[in-house]
Amino acid sequence: MTDVPIADPELGEREVERVREVIESGRIADGPRVREFESEFAAFCEADHGVATSNGTTALHAAFEALGIGPGDKVVTTPFSFIASANAIRLAGAEPVFADIDPDTFNLDPTAVEEVARREDGVAAVLPVHLYGLPAEMDHLLDVADDYGLAVVEDAAQAHGAEYRGRRVGSFGDAACFSMYPTKNMTTGEGGMITTDRDDVAERASSFVNHGRPPEGGYEHVRVGHNFRMTSIAAAIGRVQLDRLPDYNETRRSNAAYLTDSLADADVVTPTVPDDCEHVYHQYTVRTDDRDGLAAYLDEAGVGTGVYYPTPIHDQPAYDGVAHAAPVAERTAEQVLSLPVHPNVSEQDLRTIASAIQEYER
Repeated sequence: MTDVPIADPELGEREVERVREVIESGRIADGPRVREFESEFAAFCEADHGVATSNGTTALHAAFEALGIGPGDKVVTTPFSFIASANAIRLAGAEPVFADIDPDTFNLDPTAVEEVARREDGVAAVLPVHLYGLPAEMDHLLDVADDYGLAVVEDAAQAHGAEYRGRRVGSFGDAACFSMYPTKNMTTGEGGMITTDRDDVAERASSFVNHGRPPEGGYEHVRVGHNFRMTSIAAAIGRVQLDRLPDYNETRRSNAAYLTDSLADADVVTPTVPDDCEHVYHQYTVRTDDRDGLAAYLDEAGVGTGVYYPTPIHDQPAYDGVAHAAPVAERTAEQVLSLPVHPNVSEQDLRTIASAIQEYER
């Protein structure tokens, strides 16, 4: 049995009470609670608008639709991410092109993005992923996007509250997308959110996730859309979780700092955090050439681990033949191992994790 799980969602009485209030109101689908959550989350991200969705993938899909990214367009993104990043591009009718990652941060390499934009015809957008809760190098990426006339969509599914040069992710691109899956730094059970400063993107995204209705609702449908709406029950949970998020993130950073200090002399490479970034450690991910052996040893010691992600997206059967040049991503996928740092990890748990890694190497 795993004594220290890799994830442990924390839901308490405040969430239960908010859900009870929604159920008793009788308005359990999309409604006022969702609008309140959209406004509060946008303000947290220092963005003008929030558009709630049913999950992180639908948030990405709706953002591309709202930006008019579709058939005939290419989107440059990372192959080292959960497959939803690329799937959303294809679901919108566009085609992903994979650029390589930085070997230290695991995030999209802006120089590689520029090489793709220069080489490929039809590139319309770039989708950087703030992987594991560490912001991508946004200034350089925004410069590349400006030079080549590209839209920028941040995939912030793992980075709620992360900061780049004093600004929170979700406030840099034409749109940004978050996931509220149970393992994320905050959850709604299932859910997603788009943030944007653009009025037109917010209006089109809101319409797209609600069957193409205009903002005033009713049965006039101004575009073809989906039912990607968030429920009021999910929003009720999310509003409490958003209040808890700063404390959750601070605990994750504290736990990560302990591990980084404790593993300084261990035969693993601990996470790199540039000086201008504030990491929120959705995952605390080390690198080792003996990943499988270490994972098996930790499992025997009662420590849960995860491999995010063992196969680059371009090596998945669904993406056979998609353009890529990503040797760094391919090597990284063979080395990464994530360790528990979630808020329910205790001091004793941290000692157990660090001791087990040190003992394995003796």
